[in-house]
Amino acid sequence: MLLGVLIALPALGTDLFVPALPLLAQALAVDAAAAQFTLTTFFIGLAAGMLLWGPLSDRYGRKPVLCIGLAGMLAASLVAAQVDSVGGVAAARLVQGLAMSSGAVIARTVVRDLHAHEQAARLFASMTLVFSIVPIAAPLLGAAIAGQAGWRAIFWCFAGVAALLLAAALAGLRETAPAERSSMHPADIARTFRVLLGERRFVAPFLLILCAHLGILAWVSSSAFVLVRGFGVSTAGYGLAFAAVMLGQITGAWASRRLVLRVGIARLLRAGAVCMLAAGATAAALAWAGAAYWPAIVLPFLVFLFGSALIVPNATAAALSPFPGAAGAAASLMGAVGFTIGALVSAGLGFAFDGTARPMATLAAIAGCAAFFFDRAWKASTP
Repeated sequence: MLLGVLIALPALGTDLFVPALPLLAQALAVDAAAAQFTLTTFFIGLAAGMLLWGPLSDRYGRKPVLCIGLAGMLAASLVAAQVDSVGGVAAARLVQGLAMSSGAVIARTVVRDLHAHEQAARLFASMTLVFSIVPIAAPLLGAAIAGQAGWRAIFWCFAGVAALLLAAALAGLRETAPAERSSMHPADIARTFRVLLGERRFVAPFLLILCAHLGILAWVSSSAFVLVRGFGVSTAGYGLAFAAVMLGQITGAWASRRLVLRVGIARLLRAGAVCMLAAGATAAALAWAGAAYWPAIVLPFLVFLFGSALIVPNATAAALSPFPGAAGAAASLMGAVGFTIGALVSAGLGFAFDGTARPMATLAAIAGCAAFFFDRAWKASTP
């Protein structure tokens, strides 16, 4: 349960906050691109933190490094709740992302400390089931809190979550890092990253994860503006639509957990890639055909996230399993590249927003096509 909540921190940082974006833009008198920049800086913070926490945990242990990250989340959230400009919010969100990334990195690393291959994939899928509560509950809660108490109340909620998780980690997390600790010298860390990026066993499944994240981030970054401003859905209605899409992720994670030991990682990756390809192509076709009603975007993305939930746990296990001595560094590299791309996607979709679903649906279609291609590349890289 604790690992599932920790791996969900980046999602919590987006899903609880996204329903408040239109209200933040209105309260601070800024346009959609400026408001969405607070999401972009959060992704930048996540990317930077991902590079930091893994090597630190390889050297100093999982538990103390995680507690430092959670304390930083608490401090940044308290600051964000009190600033009066979009620049101040963006800066606080940068630090918040830096701190919250510790949960995702440490949770993945602990799994690799304990398990490998299908067993690791099964535990990742179980964590995804816990994780998936956040994308369903957080938009509803965020919409309700922002609607009743304003966008600042979202950050008071983040501070409360940080305090609770810090107490839980101190009380309930045991140390799992290997007795032999890695060097923190920058040259050694860079060498480890270079070795990982040169390993096809790491790169091929990692590219599959990136494709899944592209489609997820397209939905998370743009769905509020598409549905609320473009389609005229209410803030509360958007929360329900967001939660409905996340049911696809829950169903996919449940299926992955049930099936991975029976059918193996390879078949689940193929099924996930096919779902993402079909859903992304359907979303793009409907968007470019001018379909301006919410089921035309919600239903395809529900299927897309079902496919992504088949891919992410299994591809993560496939990417980390060959590298038990560098689990923290590998998890850091995966997160850093993923959220760097996420920051670029968020900014690009903010500027590309035209009142329709075309930009986000087109990106989902590209991600689905690439996932189908990289799935074949992964099979070619395995014995």
